[in-house]
Amino acid sequence: MTTAAAAQSGIDEGLSPTLANIKRTHVVRLGYRESSPPFSFLDQANRPIGYSLELCQAIVDEIGAEIDDADLRIEYVKVTSDDRIPAVTQNKIDLECGSTTANAERGKLVAFSPLMFVAGTKLMVPKASPISGPKDLQGKTVVVTKGTTNEQAIHALDKKFALGMSIVTGDDHEQSYQKLVDGKADAFATDDILLYGLIARHKAQNSFRVTGDYLSYDPYGIMFRKGEPQMAAVVERAFRKLGSNRDLIPLYNKWFVSRLPTGEKLSVQISPQLEEAFKVLNDSEASSN
Repeated sequence: MTTAAAAQSGIDEGLSPTLANIKRTHVVRLGYRESSPPFSFLDQANRPIGYSLELCQAIVDEIGAEIDDADLRIEYVKVTSDDRIPAVTQNKIDLECGSTTANAERGKLVAFSPLMFVAGTKLMVPKASPISGPKDLQGKTVVVTKGTTNEQAIHALDKKFALGMSIVTGDDHEQSYQKLVDGKADAFATDDILLYGLIARHKAQNSFRVTGDYLSYDPYGIMFRKGEPQMAAVVERAFRKLGSNRDLIPLYNKWFVSRLPTGEKLSVQISPQLEEAFKVLNDSEASSN
C-alpha cells in the first residue's frame, strides 16, 4: 500500500490538478455539442466531429507530451450552451470543444485558448420576411438558444430600442431552428456562422436567409479550468505548434470551405481578423522577423 501511495504521489508531483487527473486516469474528457456545425456536431454514425474537436485533439496530443503518456483515451461528454460552463468548473470535462464566445464575464469563471474563430450575432429569417435589421423586430418573436451570448445581445437590443419583442428560447441550436421552421418565431438570433451551418445542414437555402448587421462581436475559444498555468501553457503550445506548422488555415478550410463529412458545404472564407490572429501564433515567423 505504501509503495502504491508513494508511486501515486510521484505521478501527481508538480502537475496541475487537471493534468494530474488525466495522468492518473489516462483519459481526457472532451465536451462536445450535438448541433453546432462545423465546430462540434454529430456525423451520420452519431460520432462527435468538427473543427473545435480537431483543435482539442491537438491539445490532447500536447497533454500527452507534457505528462509523458502517449496512450491517452478521449471520452466524449455531451454539453449544451446552458451547462457547458458548469461542466468545466465542476470538473465534468477537461476541455470544452464547441462554439463558445470568450468574453470578460466568462473569463471570471473559466480560461480560454487563443482565438480560434470570430463570429457575431445575426438573424435568420424566412426568405420572404421583410426583416432586415433590428428596427424591423418591433413586436416580433425572436428565438435564441438558452445560455448563449446571443440571448444577452437580443435582450440588450430589445431594451435599447424599446422593441417590445417576445424572446423565446430553445435548449440547443437545433431546437431554436425548429421553432423558426414551425412558425413559432419570426427570427432566430445566433452567431452568423452557426446560422449558415444550420441552413446548409438542412438544405434550407431556399427557405431561409441570414440578414442584418452584426448585433454582437463573438471571439471563440476552447474552454478549460481557470487558475492552472501549466494547463494554459499546454493549450497555448498546441495552438502555437499548429500556427508554426501552418496547419491552422488548412484546418479552417477543411471545415469551413471544403465539403463536410456530412455532405454540406459552407464555403465561408477565413476573415482577415482570424488570418491575422493565426499569423501571430506562428512562432517561426515571429523569430524570423
